[in-house]
Amino acid sequence: MNMKSVTRSRPGRLIAAFALAVTVATPLAVTGSASAATTLTVAQALAAQDGRTATVTGYVIGQPTATNTVITSNYTADTAIAIADAATETSTGKMLYVQVTAAWRSTFGLLTNPSLRGKQVTATGTLTAYFSHGGLKNPTAMSLGGGTTPSPTASPSATPSSGPYDSTYYANAVGKTGTALRSSLHTIIRVQTTLSYDQVWEALKDTDEDPANSANVILLYTGRSQSKTSNGGGVDDWNREHVWAKSHGDFGTANGPGTDVHHLRPTDVSVNSLRGNKDFDSGGSAVAEAPGCYTDADSFEPRNAVKGDVARMILYMAIRYEGDDGWPNLEPNDSVSNGSAPYLGRINKLLAWNDLDPPDAFEQRRNQRIYERWQGNRNPFIDHPEWARAIWS
Repeated sequence: MNMKSVTRSRPGRLIAAFALAVTVATPLAVTGSASAATTLTVAQALAAQDGRTATVTGYVIGQPTATNTVITSNYTADTAIAIADAATETSTGKMLYVQVTAAWRSTFGLLTNPSLRGKQVTATGTLTAYFSHGGLKNPTAMSLGGGTTPSPTASPSATPSSGPYDSTYYANAVGKTGTALRSSLHTIIRVQTTLSYDQVWEALKDTDEDPANSANVILLYTGRSQSKTSNGGGVDDWNREHVWAKSHGDFGTANGPGTDVHHLRPTDVSVNSLRGNKDFDSGGSAVAEAPGCYTDADSFEPRNAVKGDVARMILYMAIRYEGDDGWPNLEPNDSVSNGSAPYLGRINKLLAWNDLDPPDAFEQRRNQRIYERWQGNRNPFIDHPEWARAIWS
């Protein structure tokens, strides 16, 4: 096994220009459960987008109007505010979008109260995506400063919700660890609709749609927003990348693991070819067409913004395909020389990436669309990233 240790400085995530300068920041990790009794920072709330009830304090920055757009003047409605840990924050990636429902608009809507900008606000509600962005919805309490006042129309939840599907979809897995958790999750997620390889084109146009431009998809390794219609085999087209390389188990593109959208993503044709069937690891030379990615003879390193995405796709495949339904028993290991064996590495690196890059709003939306519109199953490691180490550590 070729164990590599490469140290280098990395460029940050790409910056896009909208109404504010936009930087997609890696959220801070949160351990344990948050509840209405525990006040979170905005960074912690962004890392805990799993449907739980929590109280969050931050400074009002402006009114969110799109996934990466927050306006700071000439407000158009009283329905939402963006808060951050610093009153001077300009990166929407570090802002939490808070829904302002009817009970709170007269006090916390920016159209009615433009002087609210820069003031500290505390809100209790559900941590879930809003505007396809890290958010807090259905507030049950809102106040200026660090305290909260009960809602005139609703009462705060007495206990936190670990996730919206824990009592239904994941009911037989919650509370388990190790082999028991693995077995339960496999039984749950193996029930799915199987797509054809042609159907994958249309699925990816939906699941990976650019939240800021519905005519485009976001390419996995480059981060580029590209027309949905530019798919194919041309040098600058996008095609269907098997994140678990199909030669690792020799399952090809037949219905099954070869068409499972949970690990198929739009990628630039030439970058897809460069990655080939390499295992995942850190190190190598910079990939010119995919800033932040690196590669060498036997491994590929994705950009920081999708390291966790890649890890969770690989872990999903290992749990979904256990060799009991005619397909190979896929398994991550700590090697970068797996060849055509049904293994893919490196597991220790993947677990670290899962910790480093928690699920963001785009990844969560993708999981939901696959569940609701295409396959009827979920990637459990997007809903519960902590289950990765509960199984493999």
